[in-house]
Amino acid sequence: MISEDILRQSLKGAAKRYDISVFESVTSTNTLLKEMAEKGAADGTVVIAESQTAGKGRMGRSFFSPAGTGIYISVLVRSETEAEKAVLITARAAVAACRTIEKLTDKFPQIKWVNDIFSEGKKVGGILTEAAAVKEKIRYAVMGIGINVFVPAEGFPAEIKDTAGAICEETIPDLREKTAAEFLNFFSSLSDYDIVFEEYKKRSLVLGRKADIVNTATGSFYPATILDIDQKCRLVIEDGNGEIKTLSSGEIRIKM
Repeated sequence: MISEDILRQSLKGAAKRYDISVFESVTSTNTLLKEMAEKGAADGTVVIAESQTAGKGRMGRSFFSPAGTGIYISVLVRSETEAEKAVLITARAAVAACRTIEKLTDKFPQIKWVNDIFSEGKKVGGILTEAAAVKEKIRYAVMGIGINVFVPAEGFPAEIKDTAGAICEETIPDLREKTAAEFLNFFSSLSDYDIVFEEYKKRSLVLGRKADIVNTATGSFYPATILDIDQKCRLVIEDGNGEIKTLSSGEIRIKM
């Protein structure tokens, strides 16, 4: 079980003001925190779980969330801003996650647009930001992140065993608590989105690479070259016909 005492001992600065609740098991930290937000929970409310029975990924997918190996965190961000800027919260979390992994392991993790964290060719984390908006303004956003700290003793499920990895090859006491705390430290301190954007691009796994752009509704795809990521974290691509396009969301496949 994640030790709340050990976690709190590693918190610094603004992260110390977070209202943190640690649970042994939840369906989804995002689902629980959204319920809390609708009941008036304050900005900076944090839910951390030892495991999730229905962890949520993008596109309605599940997120593998066993006990004892990962961290599963959701943070409530209350903000009166444009709904399209919710992606910047995801970028902020991605940079915070990369800094955390680099600090604790000396590895150089990278970001696969728009929300996946990779290390040494394997996906070690994923982010899902869900925003509640009225008239294109965000009332609040719930940022959820899962990071695989250790490889489960039984290994990863067959459907992800070739793509999933962990940030540490051996089990180290208190590393999960330190990972959670350092992530919250970095996330709380990253308030300048110009700095976030610059680092998000620097850590990009996709810039300059060939990729398949996936139509998530039909499963069809077409080849393209990734040219850039703009200030709104949109992907700028050139398709096979030489046409330049900008994608604000979606899914891409690249060969690792």
